[in-house]
Amino acid sequence: MSLPLTPSQTVGPYLALGLPWPDGPDVVPEGTPGAVLVGGTVFDGNGAIVPDALVETWQADPDGRFDHPDDPRGAATPPVAGFRGFGRCPTGDDGRWEIRTLLPGALPGQAPHVDVSVFARGLLDRVVTRIYFPDHADAHGADPLLASVPGARRHTLLAVADGPGRYRFDIRLRGEGETVFLAV
Repeated sequence: MSLPLTPSQTVGPYLALGLPWPDGPDVVPEGTPGAVLVGGTVFDGNGAIVPDALVETWQADPDGRFDHPDDPRGAATPPVAGFRGFGRCPTGDDGRWEIRTLLPGALPGQAPHVDVSVFARGLLDRVVTRIYFPDHADAHGADPLLASVPGARRHTLLAVADGPGRYRFDIRLRGEGETVFLAV
């Protein structure tokens, strides 16, 4: 007897059942001096919003350090109280996500950046990208990952200033203007 193939399981759309938590979008508490908002909209391959994705961020503190034993320089207590380096935000009905954080510091040999994972329906695994900031443009040329991306696609890794203390970073999962995703 031969059975048909079972359909592949995707990473969504049931993310809202257990992955988000109330303060997930707050890498730093509200009112933290120097805090910025980073967010945007997640789009699918047809340019439609994705209302049920989950965006995770992981980043160094403003000194470019991690409070983690795997930091090659050793774990370091963040210089700002309440900084946890990790955020998780589901998209809303409008496809928008937003985290409250501090701009990261540079890691050895890398421009300051925020690592991003996106989970969404239709994806068989998360996709991973980075956010680089206009405030650190002088360091972009020396970043090996950013330098390896074809010039015509680098803009998909760059946040855009969107008012005082705000940065916009839209994520396009496929199609025209697709965000550069990393093979990890």
